[in-house]
Amino acid sequence: MPELPEVHALAADLESRLHGHVIDRLDITSFAALKTFDPPVSALHGMLVAGVGRHGKFLDATVVPEGEGGSSPDELHLIVHLARAGWIRWREAAPVPAARPRGRSAGPLAARLVLDDGSGVDITEAGTKKSLAIYLVRSPIQVPGIARLGPDPLAPEFTEEVFAGILAAAGRAQIKGVLRDQARIAGIGNAYSDEILHAAKMSPFKPANMPADDVHALYEATQSTLRDALERADGLKASELKAEKKSNLRVHARTGEPCPVCGDTIRQVIYADSTFQYCPTCQTGGKPLADRVLSRLLK
Repeated sequence: MPELPEVHALAADLESRLHGHVIDRLDITSFAALKTFDPPVSALHGMLVAGVGRHGKFLDATVVPEGEGGSSPDELHLIVHLARAGWIRWREAAPVPAARPRGRSAGPLAARLVLDDGSGVDITEAGTKKSLAIYLVRSPIQVPGIARLGPDPLAPEFTEEVFAGILAAAGRAQIKGVLRDQARIAGIGNAYSDEILHAAKMSPFKPANMPADDVHALYEATQSTLRDALERADGLKASELKAEKKSNLRVHARTGEPCPVCGDTIRQVIYADSTFQYCPTCQTGGKPLADRVLSRLLK
């Protein structure tokens, strides 16, 4: 799943490609992907792309009537959440006309944005579980997921004191889940929460309400992990981001490999719909964490 660093880089890449272009149309090829109906996607015809940014893991393309710059009372926001298997692909040449909508069986192409010069953007989603979401709204706050977002961990106002307050409010909730909770902190997902906890030398099961020294270590690990990933992704094209992320992960998705810090074998815990990875020596005092799924299989 694309997380804050990748979505930030995708927004920058799209900003450089889309800014100042006029939209011809948005073709929706999977009805399940489009979550809004007013305004209709036909309202995008003739609109100018004024900028592309993000809110947590949400991409936000601001469009205004052609001839208007900056803020406009008639501006719209085309917002995309790529979910677990969505992605963005840029097309230099005029794309082949999109197939007629076919609902949930539409295949990898969920939508196609076509610009006035024939270039465009394909929004795709791999796999059979379709959870990619597209919204066309007058304000980003109309998107429920954005309205619920917690603070951005890379924003200037996200201080260690703010972070400490979030952890204290979470009480005895496991820190892995707190870092991933978009209503508490925006943009961190399964992969970077694994990386942050490894950098902080902290168990994923540690209660969130922790001593001040641990809060400091976790805050520093959060900042360094995300900023390092952001720096590596800076300037990369969308087609290069997945490989960059995968090649620089230290523990996430590296089950069975040696820890790059201590050499211990990286282990994983499996849940119903996700897994996480950690290093026993670095994070749990050498003790493997209970894997509920594996424990059931061994009974």
